[in-house]
Amino acid sequence: MFDLPLMTYVVTMSVTPGPNNLMLAASGVNFGFRRTLPHMLGVSIGHGVQVVLVASLLAWIMVWLEALRVPLVIAGCAYLLWLAWRQARAGEPASRGQARPLGFFGAALFQWVNPKAWMMVLNVAILFLPRGSGWQAAAELAWWCAVVNLPCIALWALAGDRMGVFLQSPVALRAFNWAMAALLGATAAWILIDELVSK
Repeated sequence: MFDLPLMTYVVTMSVTPGPNNLMLAASGVNFGFRRTLPHMLGVSIGHGVQVVLVASLLAWIMVWLEALRVPLVIAGCAYLLWLAWRQARAGEPASRGQARPLGFFGAALFQWVNPKAWMMVLNVAILFLPRGSGWQAAAELAWWCAVVNLPCIALWALAGDRMGVFLQSPVALRAFNWAMAALLGATAAWILIDELVSK
């Protein structure tokens, strides 16, 4: 099912800024590329699982999606704000030694409350899943999405890892972490305001 428009869409959605990529860049700065690998794999594999489940159950989900939209947006924004608070504290000298990067399961589960991930998954399922196809086609679609997603998000973790070299002083690191936290918080606020205004 290699489909150039699908690959182009997945690359574009995976490589552009969003909650996952901001968190990966920050994790790269604070923990390095190698320690960020479980986070990256959690994003990509969690994304693939989300695609296969959503694509397989698209008809049922479309009926209930409108009822679930607001709770998912609120849960996602609350989680983004918690991550922003956690990110802001990551550069504090007292907490630096105790801090850990987001793990595989946390990153995989985050996909279910990440509004950008939902938008991407629903668009992939609607636009690229052949009409009347079964779970095998959904699984193949999920495979391609996860495989294309991983190198795209790895760029963010690697960029963060390289930026970490320049952010060795506690003041610079704290400023970077607060900036990333502010971006995550602004993302949550923008999503929530957009949801409330569109109603």
